[in-house]
This record gives sequence, C-alpha cells and structure tokens, in this order.
Amino acid sequence: MQLMVFAFFCTGYNAEFVYIISANYLVENGMFENLSDRLTKTLKNISGRGRLTEDNIKDTLREVRMALLEADVALPVIREFISKVKERAVGTDVSKSLTPGQVFVKIVQSELEAAMGEVNEGLNLKATPPAIVLMAGLQGAGKTTSVAKLAKFLTEREKKKVLVVSVDVYRPAAIKQLQTLAEEVNVEFFPSTIEQKPIVIAEAAIAHAKLNFFDVLIVDTAGRLHIDESMMTEIQDLHAAINPIETLFTVDAMTGQDAANIAKAFNEALPLTGIILTKTDGDARGGAALSIRHITGKPIKFMGVGEKVDALEAFHPDRIASRILGMGDVLSLIEEVEQKVDRKQAEKLAKKVKSGKGFDLEDFRDQLVQMKSMGGMMGMMNKMPGMGNMSDKIKDQMDDKLTGRMEAIINSMTPAERIRPDIIKGSRKRRIAAGSGTQIQDVNKLLKQFMQMQKMMKKMSGKGGMKKMMRSMQGMMPPGGAGGGMFGR
Repeated sequence: MQLMVFAFFCTGYNAEFVYIISANYLVENGMFENLSDRLTKTLKNISGRGRLTEDNIKDTLREVRMALLEADVALPVIREFISKVKERAVGTDVSKSLTPGQVFVKIVQSELEAAMGEVNEGLNLKATPPAIVLMAGLQGAGKTTSVAKLAKFLTEREKKKVLVVSVDVYRPAAIKQLQTLAEEVNVEFFPSTIEQKPIVIAEAAIAHAKLNFFDVLIVDTAGRLHIDESMMTEIQDLHAAINPIETLFTVDAMTGQDAANIAKAFNEALPLTGIILTKTDGDARGGAALSIRHITGKPIKFMGVGEKVDALEAFHPDRIASRILGMGDVLSLIEEVEQKVDRKQAEKLAKKVKSGKGFDLEDFRDQLVQMKSMGGMMGMMNKMPGMGNMSDKIKDQMDDKLTGRMEAIINSMTPAERIRPDIIKGSRKRRIAAGSGTQIQDVNKLLKQFMQMQKMMKKMSGKGGMKKMMRSMQGMMPPGGAGGGMFGR
C-alpha cells in the first residue's frame, strides 16, 4: 500500500514531486535488463572498497567482460571498453580519490556513455523546407512503423508540419500500412502506387511538400529480407535524386551485435546520418546499442520502446548508462511525467489532498488511469531505486491485472458510492461485484485498501509527511538499493 501511495504521488504531484525523487530511476524491464542485473551485482562488490588494487580491478573486469559477452556486445567493442576502463582505473582517477570504489563505478558509467556516443544527437532539420528524411532498413525491422512514430514525434515535440510518403512499390500492403498509420498519428500521407517508380514518387512528394509549406518530408523506402545488390543500387539512386538531409537506418535491437554489422553494410552503401534502434522493449541484452556506434561511427538518434505510435524516445547515452547501472535518470522521468500526466487534473488532486478535503474513489480511479498511461504500477516502480530486486510478494501486490480489476470495480459504482464509500453495504457490494465481473471479496479488498490509502494520503498532506513515507519505504528495499541519499537524510 505504501508503494501504491508513492506511485500515486508521482502522478498526482507531477514534475514538482518528480524533482523530490529525482536521482533515482532504475532500468525498466526490456533492453539492458540482464546486463543491468549482472553489472550492478558485479560492481556492488567493488563500490564499497576503500582501496583498489590491480588484482581486484582485474577480477571485477573479468565479470564485466562476461556480462558484456552475455549481452551480445561485439568483441571489438568489449576489448576497447575493458582496455579503457582498466587504463583509467589503475591511474590517478582512482588512486587520489577518497572513495575509489565509487570512482571505479563512475569510470564504467563514463565508458558506457562513450561507447554509445556520449550525448544525444538530434535530427538536423536545418534545410530549406521541406527537410527530407530518408528511412532505410531491412524488412521486418519496424521501418514503416518508425516513420509514423517519427512523424508523431516531430509533430508533437518539434511542432513541425510533416508529410509522409512510401516508395515501396514492391509491397502494396506497405503503402496501405503507412497510409493507415499516417491517419492514426494525424499527419498527411502522399499517395503512391506500385505502378510508379520510386524516384518519380519521391520527387512528386517533394513538389507537393514545397507547394503546401511542409516542414519535413519522411520517405519510407522498400525493405528486403536480406541485403542485396539491387536493393542497394535502387536506394543509392533514390538518395542521389532527392538529396535528403537525414538518412536514418532502422534496425531491430533483438538481432544483437548482428544489428551493428547490418548497419555497417548499409553505411558503406549510403551516407547514413543516424540509427533508429527498434524493438528495444523486447531486447533484454542491449548488445546492439553498445555495438552500433563503435562499428558504424553513426549515432543512435532514437529508440523504439513499444508497439504504440508514441513509443519512440530520443536516445541519450548518458541516461542509458545510468539506467544500466541503476544510478538514476531524472530527466527521462520528468519528461515522461510531463508528457503523460494530465497537468490540470494532477494539480487539482494535489491541492485537494493538501487542503485536507479528502481523497475519494473518483480520485482513486483517476490515478489508476494515470498510472496506466505511465506503464502501470509495475512499470512505474521499476524506475525507482532498488525496485528491480523487489520480493515476489511485493511484485504480486503490484500486478497490473489487479489495478485493472480495481478500476473495473470502481466503474461499477454509482457516483454517490464513489464519493461516499461508507454507504457500500451488502446489496450494493453484490451489485458492484456482478457489474465488474469480480467477487464480493474483491470489492471488500478494494474498499479496505482504499481506506488505508485515505489514511496515508491524509498523513502525506501534513508537514513532513512525504519524508516519513520515503523512510518507511526504505525497509522494503535491498541494501544500497536507494541509490544512497534519497531516504536517509
């Protein structure tokens, strides 16, 4: 229950509260999950050392090397990474520090960032409109979906007027797919047919974009199941004809270090400007992200983090390195809250709770919906320090199926029952259970949890309440899981 209240405050207090919990944002389930688990366990053994020797650095680096191999990171990348960490670790960076173990961990973090490119490199759209973005990639890598995601990203985040077009004249379904996705993300689609030539389609789309003052034109090209000469020749001719300012290669993260080798082959044929790493939510290893920059020399600019059209994130190597090591990612957390939480509703609830006017089942349901938009209860708590090592008992209590059941129960109540749950007695409970497809004991459980939450919310609204709750949560976490400083001061 304390965890649920904590998550509710994340959604209820918006970015104001996020700053309180800032430096603690753990890697989410998905990309790097396995690598994060292995590295955090390995580095925990050394982070508390008062003195580092070449021997214990050697032992730790052996474990780090194994972790990277298991993550399917390319061998040349591993060799260079280990060499650089060792060189810095046995030098003055560590020997002059009062906390050499912690500095060693920071060195690993710094070299992870360097391997992935250090900073995010955004799109270069500084061109006479329309700025043309050419999308390349193998069939099945998520290229067409990435076109729609990128169009939505540019429309909503960059306030650009975007036009999309497909020059995949080999698959009518691909053209139809892009048209459907364009309608979903509310951007204009330029029509094309399989009877046309790719260059003719692209040039017509450019003319239309100029005439109608579009800022960006995204061109979706034909994919293949493998790299072949005719495919490369066609896309080279297209590139030469339309001269895009950005040429992005979409590659499936789940192919591991092979993704980097495929990207390298494309980079030798085309002047790539960046990579979009797709399906990262299904990749628990992270080998592609750690290998691509080294092998191609090109930056990962975006990563796809799910199937939905808003599941595209700018790739920030520094934030990703922090996630891998469980060291915090305040900016990504704040951005997520700002984008997905209803600000007016959050402020209204915050004022209501602070004023002591109570917290009813309507508020409870609204917060369940807010949590769902941020990946559910489990998705949110996985971003908190130490939560990756939660006990199975706590995880069971946070099952998102349970929160969905709670929402269904509340939806089956009348407005009066939501405002005054004390009136919910025998016959009302039977009606609510029947209407929500649950049992009476489920209704009883929800009401009991709600009553507990009401009491805790009341305490949180008082002076020093949030700090008390944070301290009480510390006991649920494994040693060192709080990231050192969130709860103890």
